[in-house]
Amino acid sequence: MFTTNIGTDLVKAKQFLEEGEVVAIPTETVYGLAANALNPNAVAKIFEAKNRPHFDPLIVHLKNVDEFEKYAQNIPDSAYILAERFLPGPLTLLLPKQSVIPDLVTSGLETVGLRIPYHQLTLELLNSLDFPLAAPSANPFGYISPTTAKHVADQLNNKIPYILDGGSCGVGVESTIVEPTANGIIVHRLGGISLEELKSNFKDVSLNLNHASNPKSSGQLLSHYAPKKRLIFTSSVQQEIETHTESNIAVISFFETSYSNATVFPLSKVKDLNEAASNLFKVMRHLDEGVFDLIIAEKFPEHGLGRAINDRLQRAAY
Repeated sequence: MFTTNIGTDLVKAKQFLEEGEVVAIPTETVYGLAANALNPNAVAKIFEAKNRPHFDPLIVHLKNVDEFEKYAQNIPDSAYILAERFLPGPLTLLLPKQSVIPDLVTSGLETVGLRIPYHQLTLELLNSLDFPLAAPSANPFGYISPTTAKHVADQLNNKIPYILDGGSCGVGVESTIVEPTANGIIVHRLGGISLEELKSNFKDVSLNLNHASNPKSSGQLLSHYAPKKRLIFTSSVQQEIETHTESNIAVISFFETSYSNATVFPLSKVKDLNEAASNLFKVMRHLDEGVFDLIIAEKFPEHGLGRAINDRLQRAAY
């Protein structure tokens, strides 16, 4: 058991990581729970702190594109096109792994998810290290992802020694996971890069959004990102409210609106899906800790980051 400290001390964060400990780090998407990706003993501490099943693979965070060939092989040209367009940023590339990546990181799979986070503090940390960082979201497995250092502390206090505080996460949902191929890309998880953005760069974009008990990449499980309170995901909010008249109901909505017999929490007052995505997990946590006993989330528009929001809400409601 640790005394968990929060701060901006890169030297302290580096020291813990070099000693094989786990440190929470900020990214543009959500906070990650990081350890030396090349050290199986350190990686095992991520699973222990999160109570995460070992069949759920981790994403590896790199300092720059030059490191791709250290940790992946047989890299198609499409991977470098994606990297030039979207990295650093909320995109993870699923590539055949080099043997230096431990099987524990990839859950025994022959592919590894690689990304370069778009956060100055974490990039400075990565540039000070001589190893990459495996880093899933810094929360107990299956629960709502954290977008502030306080969210991490609330859930993992005394389980990790240090939280590197980089402020609130700008994107607010996890990275999009894509598998580059010789002819195009396969999307395995919706996230901070929209399908429209991907399709503007590639003609051949296919979806493999597996809701699985044996995932090929992070964030594919049926139940994930879930609050402790019951959450209903629906396109018929008022109907659900009328079905649950005995409940104290909170509604997660896209923009300012009203429903009878419920309290509404809009994610964007200006109908901006990017703003809504950045507020999603923060609002879910607020409602989970509040007086409401039922959360009803309306279906968001199926374009831009609306698809990623719907994906998270669907898994949270499973």
